[in-house]
Amino acid sequence: MILQDVNLDGQTVRLTLAKGRIAAIEPTPGPATQTVLSLPVEPHVHLDKTGTISRCRPKAPGLFGAIEAMAQDKANWTAADLRNRITAGMDEAWAAGCRAIRSHIDWNEPAVPLAWDIAAEVAQAWAARMPLIRSSLSGIDLLGDPDIGAQIAARVAQDGQVLGAFIYRHPDLETRVPFVFDLAERFGLMLDFHVDEGLEVEATGLDLIVAEATRRGMGTRVLCGHACSLAIRPDADRAMDALARSGMALTVMPTTNLYLQDMTPGRSPRLRGLAPAQDLRAAGVPVLLGTDNVCDPFYPMGLHDPLESLRLATLAAHLAPGDWVDAITDAPARALGLAPQRLAVGEAADFLLLPAPDVLAALAHPGVPRQVIRGGALQT
Repeated sequence: MILQDVNLDGQTVRLTLAKGRIAAIEPTPGPATQTVLSLPVEPHVHLDKTGTISRCRPKAPGLFGAIEAMAQDKANWTAADLRNRITAGMDEAWAAGCRAIRSHIDWNEPAVPLAWDIAAEVAQAWAARMPLIRSSLSGIDLLGDPDIGAQIAARVAQDGQVLGAFIYRHPDLETRVPFVFDLAERFGLMLDFHVDEGLEVEATGLDLIVAEATRRGMGTRVLCGHACSLAIRPDADRAMDALARSGMALTVMPTTNLYLQDMTPGRSPRLRGLAPAQDLRAAGVPVLLGTDNVCDPFYPMGLHDPLESLRLATLAAHLAPGDWVDAITDAPARALGLAPQRLAVGEAADFLLLPAPDVLAALAHPGVPRQVIRGGALQT
C-alpha cells in the first residue's frame, strides 16, 4: 500500500507499507491532503457504567447525584448486562482506532464485584486485539481500611491490574493516602486516583498524593484524574509545580467535568470545571485526555473516542490541537506503562489516517472521519 501526500509530524511524505510495516517514508513536494497519527490510547473510562442512562436518570444535580443514580442501577448489573455493555464500549473504542484502554471498575465493598470478573472475561477475549487494563475504584475510606484494603490490593495484584481510589475531602486522608501507597509498594501495584473532582478550594487531596509519590519515588507509577479544584485554588501554581516534580501525570476529562461541575438546576454554569491543562503542561506535568463516562448518569452522551475528547478539549481548554495529539497518544501510553508508538521505517503500520491536511482541519466537524490502519491493512 502506498499513501501519497501524507502529513507526518508536519512534513508531507509518501508512505509505503509492506508486510504489516512501514517500508519507506519519502518526503514529497506540495501540500498534504491527509494526516497520519499514532493510534490513540484511552487512559480513563468506566466500562462498567456505560450505556445505562436510559434506565437511571439522576434525581439530583452534579457528581453526587450521578453517584447516587448509579448506585441504584447496580441492581441491574447481571453478568449478561455487564458483558453486553462492556463489550459495546470495547467495540466503540476499537472502531475509533484505540490501541489500549484502561477502565475503572467500581469496588465498593470487600467482596470482589461481579463487574471485575466480567471485565476480566472481556479483556481475555480482546487480548489479541486491544488490551483492556482494569483499575479498581474504591472510596479511600474503604481502601484505607487496613484489612479490607489489603484484601482488595491482594486480588488486584493477583490479576496483574491497577489499584485505584476515589478521594474528595474524605476524613483522615493524612493516614489513608500513605496506607494506599503502602499497599502499592507491598503488592507491586500501579495507582490511579480520582481526586478533587469538585470546585471547592478545600479539595486538596492531590497535594497528599503528590507528597507521598515524591517521598517514595513512585511518581511514574501513579496517575491522577480530574483535579478540578486546581481551576480555582489560589495556590494552584504551587500545587502544579509540585505535581511536575513528582513525575506523575494527570488526566483531564473534558466531557464529564464540563457536564457535572458547577451544575445547579435553573442556573447557567459560571465555571468550566476542568483542570487547567495548559498551565499543567507549562509546569512540566504530562497531561492526558480521558473519555471518562459515556451514556451514563455522569455524562448522558458521548463516544469512546479519544479524538472526540481532543476535539472538545480544543474548544473548552483553548488548545491548539496539533500540539496536543500526544495527550491522546504518547502521554497516556507512558502513564499506563506502555511503550509509545513510533511511526518510522521498520515499525508496525498501525495508525489513524485522517482525510484532512492537518489535525485542526480533521477536527472541524463532529464524528471525526478516519481510517484505521492496523498491520498495514484497513480495519473494516
